[in-house]
Amino acid sequence: MDRHWRSTSGNAPGFTLIEILTVLVVIGLVVAFAAPKIDVTKFKVESAMQGMGTLLLASERQAITTEHDIILLFDVPRQSIRVHEDVNNNGLVDAGERVRGVPLGESIVFGRGGATARPMGAAAITFTKIIGGYPALVFHRDGSASEAKGFYLTSVGAAAGTTRKTDARAIEVEAATGRASWYRFNGTKWVRAF
Repeated sequence: MDRHWRSTSGNAPGFTLIEILTVLVVIGLVVAFAAPKIDVTKFKVESAMQGMGTLLLASERQAITTEHDIILLFDVPRQSIRVHEDVNNNGLVDAGERVRGVPLGESIVFGRGGATARPMGAAAITFTKIIGGYPALVFHRDGSASEAKGFYLTSVGAAAGTTRKTDARAIEVEAATGRASWYRFNGTKWVRAF
């Protein structure tokens, strides 16, 4: 059998080193101009709102299915929410009762920055019930909540000044149903977030 090997180095289509480098430089320039325009803070605030809203929904469901109170403690110094499974419904953290912390997220704090207040109140956390020195929200086994109030979330940058008002988010809870509603500040007014 006669095998013929053919060299394709001279005939094969391909790219030269200069062409490859040119493409890489163009891609680098596009990234350099586009990267500063990406608002990472907006995504962090949005993620925090969705995460905390989901935490409230899950806590309400847990209260219904376990048939005992679930208490959310708003830990402002740690920028987190502590979830307490109050098995005996006495409002105290007893031995054997589970408590876990859920952080708001990187660069996210309780507050509304320069955004106007919603009807629920102007404070960062408007719940008036205090348990263990923390503002608290209690979900009962029938799905209801201890009160109709809420809280605000914003970025660290917006909390420090009046700029970035659009970083403000609000979560409000209905007392009778325990339902949570989420809102965004669009720069002039609050709009429902779906």
